[in-house]
Amino acid sequence: MKEAKKNAECCRIEAVVSVDERGQLVIPKEIREKAGLNAGTKLALALVGKNDEVCCIVLTKLELLNEPVSSLLGISKGGSK
Repeated sequence: MKEAKKNAECCRIEAVVSVDERGQLVIPKEIREKAGLNAGTKLALALVGKNDEVCCIVLTKLELLNEPVSSLLGISKGGSK
């Protein structure tokens, strides 16, 4: 039961943002701080949907993707196989 409550809280709305005329949005300061996002932090953007209809945009810190991808490709931290 406790696990179900944890999962229910994993995807709650933390903030509402708007896209400006240049296609940019601002992530609120408290969200950036909570997520550890600083100037220069690289984010990977993934679209989630079905039948060419996008329902979600997911941002993930690129650094969190680097290790699994490197492991998958058999690349050591030194940069070579």
